[in-house]
Amino acid sequence: MRKKVMIVLAFLIVVGVGLYLYLFKNHRDISSESADYKLSVKELQQQFAENDTLANKKYADKTIEVYGKITDIDLPSHTVTIDEKLSAVFRDSVLDHLAVEKQTLIKGRFVGYDDLLEEFKMDQVSLSE
Repeated sequence: MRKKVMIVLAFLIVVGVGLYLYLFKNHRDISSESADYKLSVKELQQQFAENDTLANKKYADKTIEVYGKITDIDLPSHTVTIDEKLSAVFRDSVLDHLAVEKQTLIKGRFVGYDDLLEEFKMDQVSLSE
């Protein structure tokens, strides 16, 4: 009887430790990752227009670099709009170095396409060199 209790207790400890490690794993550092894809906003828009399901599988939750012209800057929310189609939320407040109508290259995590607003979303964005 005592042996069965020890086995069950050991099993519960192993499952508990495994569950803890799964739930509390380290967060990704997107700025240190290399980009899986590099493309313009227009190329991204074209791929989603051709087949949005395939494009979503390709880019969702991936680190990508995107280039285009800045069309709007929202300082309080650290958000930049590129080519009027991509909304990018910066992790740091580097928006002071950016200007509307300026070409830029950014790197971040692609979140997805918003059908309602008809725009692409990225977060954890940083300026790319």
